[in-house]
Amino acid sequence: MKFENVLITGGSGYCGSILVPQMLEMGHKVTVYDIMYYGNDFLPHDHPNLTVIEGDIRDIDKLSDALAGKDAVLHLACISNDVSFDLDEALSTTVNFEAFEPMVIAAKKAGVKRFVYASSSSVYGVSDEPDVTEEHPLLPLTLYNKFKGMCEPLLFKHTDDDFVGVIFRPATVCGYGPRQRLDVSVNILTNLAVNKGNITVFGGSQLRPNLHIQDYADLCKTLLDAPNEQIADEIFNCGFENQSIMDIALIVKQVVGEEYPDRPEIGIEVTPSDDIRSYHINSDKITRITGFKPSHSIADAVRDLCNAFKEDKLPDSLDDDKYFNVRTMKKIGAK
Repeated sequence: MKFENVLITGGSGYCGSILVPQMLEMGHKVTVYDIMYYGNDFLPHDHPNLTVIEGDIRDIDKLSDALAGKDAVLHLACISNDVSFDLDEALSTTVNFEAFEPMVIAAKKAGVKRFVYASSSSVYGVSDEPDVTEEHPLLPLTLYNKFKGMCEPLLFKHTDDDFVGVIFRPATVCGYGPRQRLDVSVNILTNLAVNKGNITVFGGSQLRPNLHIQDYADLCKTLLDAPNEQIADEIFNCGFENQSIMDIALIVKQVVGEEYPDRPEIGIEVTPSDDIRSYHINSDKITRITGFKPSHSIADAVRDLCNAFKEDKLPDSLDDDKYFNVRTMKKIGAK
């Protein structure tokens, strides 16, 4: 194993809730450093190789202490969607941008050998290009996209042969995780289809790439395992299916119909949208360089969610604030 001791910022989030247990099973010693807006009861606390630290990445002294003895950092922590920025611009600015470079400097000083940064494919904004590669100009529409992009060169400013940095730009994540989000497109539509029997599509023609949560976790593991010469100072898109919002709705309708064959047919209602983000990302580079290729589809994500609903893993899914980032942050008064 290349990196035994790994610190994961935001490890108690949606993606972390899948990734952390799998990394422990692989033999890593994992430290989760997370502000815990959404709790952490779903993490395997009894595992001897797991350390959980409730901490804010803006608290550089506490973070520096946590970084001591770590071989690698997976930086997943962020205020994680555009709407959250409308909630509190100062919170999002300090967490997603201002805390970033001090964290990179602290990691390097602590002797960390590899720093993996989760950026976002939303940095591309709106593009008519048939295939948006990593060289495409960044055209952010919101502060979330803008700050994700602005952090990228700040990592590479500090990298060298002993401190290797790599960036991935994932598509919107979908599917079931123990810390579930139901405020991202595929998950929203599935929740509505299963629990209301009706889907509302906002716009419909916008192209949105998606990435199954298990593929996201596998991607993180790939970027930890890859040789330095493959990934040093590289940026990788990672999505799977580039579908329109309407196509996603039709996939959801079909899969939910198959999973609940005794129910009435699911209706689809279309309304206008002011969210015009639309882009078709090309993820050939990561496959070419590392061999990684996503293996789970949007239909798989919908099926996994249906199974979670059937097993009563997502109670009160339409109303409980814990599934919705902005609602949770409002409720706890996040600052």
